[in-house]
Amino acid sequence: MNISAAQVKELREKSGAPMMDCKAALTEAKGDMEQAIIHLRKRGVSLAGKKAARVTSEGSVGYYIHAGGKIGVLLEVNCESDFVARTDDFKELLHDISMHIAASDPKFVRREDVTREAFEREKDIYRDQAAATGKPANVIEKIVEGKMAKFYEEVCLLEQPFIKDQTTTISQLVATKIGKLGENISVRRFARFKVGDANATVAFTNPVEAKEE
Repeated sequence: MNISAAQVKELREKSGAPMMDCKAALTEAKGDMEQAIIHLRKRGVSLAGKKAARVTSEGSVGYYIHAGGKIGVLLEVNCESDFVARTDDFKELLHDISMHIAASDPKFVRREDVTREAFEREKDIYRDQAAATGKPANVIEKIVEGKMAKFYEEVCLLEQPFIKDQTTTISQLVATKIGKLGENISVRRFARFKVGDANATVAFTNPVEAKEE
């Protein structure tokens, strides 16, 4: 089918993807804008997987101060080149993730960074709750698995739905930028401070797996 220039322009404005990628996505989706966006997101994730092993030694530190100055966030995001770190797209990503952290208060960057202590504590709680139902052991384990998946979504930054678009996780948001900018991008660490709260959240990506599931 024929895809109009206006359709391509609209998809580019919504997704930030290159023109040719937008046209290809619309063609595959037979002109359906929402399906084309999904296609671009999937392609972004695919590109992210291919680039994941590439070293991210450049990047930038961003920040976000919530209205009224009661909550502040410092965030380091890495990429492969200083050129990309200085682009508007990269700066936008820094701002969006910093704002998300201020609002959602994650405790870890990735699920791999969850400490063994926190992992075991939550799993024991969910197992005891499930056991109290009297269900068979195999059913209990499935219940625990489901609750742990929800736990990761609540406490891990990359697993959380983006506050500006609940259909997209932070991981997918990063993957979309990887697809657009053509470089590997990784969230390195963040700190979240709240006035009056002595327990500030400080989280970082641990190169060593924190636990075994």
